[in-house]
Amino acid sequence: MKITDLFVGQQLPIRHFKATNVSLFCYNAAIWNPHRIHYDEKYTKEVEQHPEIVIDGPLQGDWLSQTVTNWIRNDGSLLEFSYTNRRASYLGETLSAGGEITSIDPNTNIVVLHLYIKNEKDEITTPGNAKVKILS
Repeated sequence: MKITDLFVGQQLPIRHFKATNVSLFCYNAAIWNPHRIHYDEKYTKEVEQHPEIVIDGPLQGDWLSQTVTNWIRNDGSLLEFSYTNRRASYLGETLSAGGEITSIDPNTNIVVLHLYIKNEKDEITTPGNAKVKILS
């Protein structure tokens, strides 16, 4: 990837994610998150009143950062990254992560990206931003 091949408005490749009970269990074990809404269906529905098991916000942040790092591969470095979770996502949903280039500085090879995760209703659940430096 070369900076001259990029343009403002260019879309990142869309990646699709579908969490499973096992992937949520493993992720939460790895980050030491004991909140039962991420693995206990009865508790999640009866006590916390969610319609399904909730997909972690940090996991969605990881998916967004992977969307950027998979796009730049070895052609750049992720300099800054941020995201916020705006609505819950649930087990069984297929989520789509993507983004677009919002600015390019050809003098520094810095590219700014607006990122998102969308649910199956095309609602943005997790917006984010990133800044990358393209190496070539």
